[in-house]
Amino acid sequence: MPPLAAPDFRLLFDSALSPLLVLSPDFTIVEVNRAYLAATRTERTIVGQRIFDVFPDNPDDPSADGVANLRRSLESVVATGRKDTMALQRYDIPTGEAGGFAERYWSPVNSPVLDAEGRVTHIIHRVEDVTDFVHLRRVGREQERAAAEAQMRAEGMEIDLFVRAREIHEVNGQLSRANAELDAAGRQLREEQRAKDRFIATLSHELRNPLAAACAAVELLALDLPDSGRPALSVLERQLGTLVRMSNDLLDGTRALTGRLELVSERVDLRSVVEGACADIRNLFGHEERTLQLTLPDTPLEVDGDRLRLTQVLTNLLSNALKYTPPGGRTEVRLTVEDEQARLTVRDDGIGFRPSQAEDLFGVFVRAAPAGPNTPEGLGLGLAVARTVVELHGGRISAHSEGPGKGATFTVLLPQADEAAPEPARPAAPPRVRRRLAILIVEDNADLAATYRTLLERQGHHVTAVHTGADALTATESDVFDVVLCDLGLPDTDGYTVARTVRARPHGHRPRLIAVSGFSRGTDRSLSRTAGFDAHLAKPLPLTDLLDLLERLE
Repeated sequence: MPPLAAPDFRLLFDSALSPLLVLSPDFTIVEVNRAYLAATRTERTIVGQRIFDVFPDNPDDPSADGVANLRRSLESVVATGRKDTMALQRYDIPTGEAGGFAERYWSPVNSPVLDAEGRVTHIIHRVEDVTDFVHLRRVGREQERAAAEAQMRAEGMEIDLFVRAREIHEVNGQLSRANAELDAAGRQLREEQRAKDRFIATLSHELRNPLAAACAAVELLALDLPDSGRPALSVLERQLGTLVRMSNDLLDGTRALTGRLELVSERVDLRSVVEGACADIRNLFGHEERTLQLTLPDTPLEVDGDRLRLTQVLTNLLSNALKYTPPGGRTEVRLTVEDEQARLTVRDDGIGFRPSQAEDLFGVFVRAAPAGPNTPEGLGLGLAVARTVVELHGGRISAHSEGPGKGATFTVLLPQADEAAPEPARPAAPPRVRRRLAILIVEDNADLAATYRTLLERQGHHVTAVHTGADALTATESDVFDVVLCDLGLPDTDGYTVARTVRARPHGHRPRLIAVSGFSRGTDRSLSRTAGFDAHLAKPLPLTDLLDLLERLE
């Protein structure tokens, strides 16, 4: 049986058989139910008026004391905060006809409504019209019948109170069960969120292993392939780059949703970030005769931010323009200064979007174009990640289009760096050294291990490759290596155990341990540092990044 819906208390109030009036402490009518309007022959227009303005004493009755008695009772309730049951009394009501009044007798009860501090916030004025009872009492032969009816009414009220009390008890039980269900649902949602995070992290890791092997193989081909094979190699590089971006977007999208994106801030000339991002992607715009125009200021435009994450923002915006701009299309990137803010604008003449979609585009898994056979590749995460990164830098990002087919403009505003403020601290780069290194590769993916080995041997290094943690420990026990590149997800033991075991040996301080893994969240990097790794690199690892790191090792 489905749970009962919570009662509509306003409807219950309005449907109550007893005439009820709600007053403020200054005796202004706040609310009234239908029974009260019917008993007093009034309309809802009395709400907002003072009760004694609506119900004055009958001027034709010199002994009328209804106003005085009611005022005294209400003032007592406000002063003491306790209920006051008034004696049966006469209080004539206006008929609305040439100033006439109708004789009425009432049995009133005035009850306070108290706040948490015991102050009176409202007064519930409940009345029973006992005019008929009084008239019957006046007539001796009707006294017995009046008493019987009064008794029946009392019994009916008692039964009604019992039924209402039981209903309230049932409603309280329903509320308790609903709260328990909400708590259980909250716990389930949190567990599902953790499970989703684990799934996406694992999926990203599993994707990065084959991607790393493929990227390394393409870099190896680039060293051997004659010029005639360059067009095919360019296709491989473009498509692998797309897969890598999609894998990164998937992981970064999860971090953006959970607030775990991390920044490494430094004082950055935004011109170099914009120029570098455009240079990296410009060759993709040359495909199908698209053009990319760049306009930069003549003087440095500095911000305090994470260079890599800021590059990611512009790369995501440019990738978006590339996807939704037709062949021969034009994209313009402009960097300017406006009100002590850096203003980065990316404008294209692509498919555009409805103005009402502007805010929705920054949602997770939202695409500007409807799904179909011609929809560009992508997960719909790039703009969500871009917004998170911009907001972490204290900036704003917005989208604008005049409509479908009229292009789109994305604008990023970032606060300019305060020249008087100290630059964010950043680690000093160690001196570069180029020498022959003894390197151990620990990687369970045989293709990736073989490719890394070939690439590094061509750089003049002596390389050994093993595929399990046990083999790695054996190799490091018999030979002394300068560098150990170790995957974290090994078939027999994890890379953390390998690192701790190596560091525990007498000469364990000598090798530089580098974690290379598809797991690259902040917690993963913290675990690798704790285990003894000197660096943590994410798959797929470009050869240039790996060589750059090796050159920095002493």
